[in-house]
Amino acid sequence: MSQFLEDVLKGLSAKEKYLQSKYFYDANGDKLFQSIMGSKEYYPTKCEMEIFTQKTSELVTVLTGQNKEFDIVELGAGDATKSVHLLKGLLDNKVTFTYFPVDISANVIDLLQNELPKKLPTLKLQGLNGEYFKMLEKAKTLSDKIKVVLFLGSNIGNVPLEKAGDFVTLLRQHLKPGDLVLIGFDLKKDPKTILDAYNDSCGFTRDFNLNLLRRINNELQGNFNLDNFYHYPTYDPATGATKSYIVSKVEQQVSVAENLFDFSEGESIFMEISQKYTVQQTDELAKQTGFEPIHHFYDTKKWFLDAIWRCV
Repeated sequence: MSQFLEDVLKGLSAKEKYLQSKYFYDANGDKLFQSIMGSKEYYPTKCEMEIFTQKTSELVTVLTGQNKEFDIVELGAGDATKSVHLLKGLLDNKVTFTYFPVDISANVIDLLQNELPKKLPTLKLQGLNGEYFKMLEKAKTLSDKIKVVLFLGSNIGNVPLEKAGDFVTLLRQHLKPGDLVLIGFDLKKDPKTILDAYNDSCGFTRDFNLNLLRRINNELQGNFNLDNFYHYPTYDPATGATKSYIVSKVEQQVSVAENLFDFSEGESIFMEISQKYTVQQTDELAKQTGFEPIHHFYDTKKWFLDAIWRCV
């Protein structure tokens, strides 16, 4: 049994059904996510892009001020449209490094290995396709230089607040003193602004969520009728938790690899969380997990934070 199938069966068998968001990213999912990032309502990518384009030299100065030689390991690299500005800035400053983009999508890694050398001909690049921590360990076997780990796009927000400490602690266990982490956080702001970002008017987020059901149909012998489900996002301004669900419109039965699952009308499948933070929460998270926050970078609206942490 594939890990994908095992995880889907486990999630759909749970008392409160869920699917793991890491499976959003097949080729069609990748395209839909690009569309989400380009939508007028989705601000996190634009805010972080502002940081990487407008504050490139400051980023380079802080990183090279800590270590003269290092490697860049980007967890969940995607299309590297933000990090490419940092990579170019480092190359322009004659910093010697290898870039190790890590992504669970083989499609993404193939794209990076084909396209990045065209933009940055002198870049030393080795793509790593797989789970974050396994690939971080692999990068360490390929080079013993200090590591600068990029964890951008508020990917930390996909971990529930109560488990974020466990995740960051595990990240710290895979690093050594002196290693750095450049980590992106979406900050708390007007609740309507946040909720609109996960319910764009063009329906890209809706299609992105429903695409996982289509992927199950295509790859796992599923028979989800996508017309029988709708996308439902929520935001709790008190906790900072944005959650996405797919809700069954009718009472129905769905088959996945010959396993049957009953849905009542209005029953939901939990798809993803996107946690929003205060700056104080991010500093506390660092200090509680073996890091020292050494610099904060913001966009002009202060909607987004890229923090640099040092392993202690």
